[in-house]
Amino acid sequence: MGETILVTGSTGFIGARLLKLLAEEGASVRVFLRPESAAGALQAKGDAVRGSFGDPEALRRAVEGVDRIVHLAGVTKAAGDAGFEEGNVMPVRNLLAAVKEHNPGLKRFVLVSSLAAAGPATEGVHGVRESDDPRPVSAYGRSKLRAEDLCMEASASVPVTIVRPPAVYGPGDRDVLQVFLMLSKGVLVSAGNSRKQRFSMIHVDDLVRGIMAAARSERSVGRIYYITSAQAWSWDEVIAAARPVLGFRKLWRITLPKPVVFLLGTVVGAVASLSGKPGLLNRDKANELVQDYWVCSPEAAALDFGFTAPTPLGEGVAKTVEWYRREGWL
Repeated sequence: MGETILVTGSTGFIGARLLKLLAEEGASVRVFLRPESAAGALQAKGDAVRGSFGDPEALRRAVEGVDRIVHLAGVTKAAGDAGFEEGNVMPVRNLLAAVKEHNPGLKRFVLVSSLAAAGPATEGVHGVRESDDPRPVSAYGRSKLRAEDLCMEASASVPVTIVRPPAVYGPGDRDVLQVFLMLSKGVLVSAGNSRKQRFSMIHVDDLVRGIMAAARSERSVGRIYYITSAQAWSWDEVIAAARPVLGFRKLWRITLPKPVVFLLGTVVGAVASLSGKPGLLNRDKANELVQDYWVCSPEAAALDFGFTAPTPLGEGVAKTVEWYRREGWL
């Protein structure tokens, strides 16, 4: 296509699959790497700029001459609000400032946000839509929403598009891996009302195709989109998809009531705060886990740029488990 695309967060789960897609397309890619990040095989073939998001000179070198930017870098865990501000808000503010100063002709700035910025749905069939008022339930979600607000404030001078993925699974993911590890042992521990809960999911390869479709669509300028599969899944459906490939027969399901989840979050979070490092669970994270409907609608993305997520859950789970086994993760 003769364009150069800047990707931040390229060493992460989604970033690595995005680079794979762009390499298959033959796109010219530049990556922005933190000083301590190791350049993988795909990054080594392209143009890499090292620096921090607090370094104006590094950001200038990163954004100059590129046609589109896909900003994936961010944090999902932090010790407090300041950590989320530093990881999710400050980089967007500084990148947008660098674009305005050094690349006023940029074709598109894509912020990969999260369903957490919108918060859960009130029902599990249609899910939240882009027109619904955001109501994030965690510090992480609030930080992603602040980053979105910065993009919209800059949209008069920078062509921005925001995408909000739900839960993402696929080769390289370590979060959903924990669910597969439990299931492989015939156990599933869940929080809240697991019989009622519904959640949107998307295979990572469908997601990266959706991100680039949004990045290249003229209709998506200044807009927000959910990039997700059409169906909201239940735990029973995920279990059914995983059973043939993981081989478990009986399953011991443990559902932790909301008060227990909040108690655990409070205790574990307090212990983690003593070290100043983010813990696996805190009260804030507990509030995400107990929600009934992390569900969003893909209708706008389908209407504006023809996006669909074609990977069936069973096929996606099978390919993901195969990858985990091949890499020795499962």
